[in-house]
Amino acid sequence: MNVKKKNLFRLLDLKKLRMVNRPIEKAHGLPNECYVNKNYFIIERKKIFENKWIVIGIGSSVPNIGDIKPFDLLGIPLIILRDRNQKVRVYHNVCSHRGYKIIQKEGKIKNLIRCPYHSWSYDFNGKLIATPHIGGMNKHNCNKFDKSRSNLKEIKSKVWLDLIFVNLNNNELDFDTYIKPLSDRWEKFWPKNDRKLIVFSRDYGHFNLNAKTNWKFAIENYCESYHLPWVHPGLNSYSKIKDHYHIKGLPNRFAGQGTIVYNPKFKGKLNLPSFPNWPKNKEHVAEYVALFPNVMLGIHKDHFYAYWLEPISNNTTKEHMEIYYVGKDAANSAKYKSLREQNFKLWKDVQKEDLNIIEGMQMGRKSPSYNGGNFSPVMDNATHHFHKWVANNLLK
Repeated sequence: MNVKKKNLFRLLDLKKLRMVNRPIEKAHGLPNECYVNKNYFIIERKKIFENKWIVIGIGSSVPNIGDIKPFDLLGIPLIILRDRNQKVRVYHNVCSHRGYKIIQKEGKIKNLIRCPYHSWSYDFNGKLIATPHIGGMNKHNCNKFDKSRSNLKEIKSKVWLDLIFVNLNNNELDFDTYIKPLSDRWEKFWPKNDRKLIVFSRDYGHFNLNAKTNWKFAIENYCESYHLPWVHPGLNSYSKIKDHYHIKGLPNRFAGQGTIVYNPKFKGKLNLPSFPNWPKNKEHVAEYVALFPNVMLGIHKDHFYAYWLEPISNNTTKEHMEIYYVGKDAANSAKYKSLREQNFKLWKDVQKEDLNIIEGMQMGRKSPSYNGGNFSPVMDNATHHFHKWVANNLLK
């Protein structure tokens, strides 16, 4: 480890981090520097965002062959591409020649990923296939240059529930093993065959919120229902604290809450189609799970959403909401448009209410008197679960 890296890691107060791992009655939350220190954010990128399975977008954003878009993960430029076999691929967005960021804006390509600098070009599989004039004028090949050593660098990726996950350092468990505990949990009321029916809503399926806060506050707030009466009076009118239960996923990869009274009141005589195998005796069950580190999932009998986080800096986060329904008719037909609009408004209003809270926590963390916070032994178990996950990854 070089000197600069050693100095960065000295920012971590190991004693404070170990206090997070105490039993919840004696634990403190993550210390202030984990939210307000710019240099700490570099450590977090190394320890968490490069090492773990991270969501960087949705497959529906590149629906057709040749659809391509750039994405920057904490300053690391990436390419998302739909290849000729309808597979989503993710590459480092950098030309192997002179390091130019190849894709600057989303669009569609026909045959090649072409670098605008010297026109070096790659096929959909990332293979370098064109090197104009590399051996001199009109000499497009060179015996001294091995093209196979200069392909685009592909990143380990997986699409699950339309979410694009990447593992930059290729050091995490294979994705199927990683996701199995959560996937198995939902099998009892949301079996895998039903999950294949989700369709992204093109008209009322997406919104962004720009949050002046650290990304972690969104996750830890999402994990608990303790705040419902005061922050979400509308939601609390039919889904109260007493109607919720805690979720702590083991191994420690997710946490959240569930309700047994999901039943929003929308105008009109129609109801959205439900998943065909959702049990009748659980039709009012809904679960809200944060899959660490950066995506929050909501499953209901009639729709699914993913609320994923794009950290911009230590105190700025872009929040992306994606909403899906049961089949093409429910997701995009005129018949259900009013219900989609009402559901869209419900979740956008809820997330806006949370936005005020998590931005307030960011401001509060500027206080040097704050010790990381204490937890309710009864109400904050899921949030403590997340704090431990972050602390343990920093301590590795």
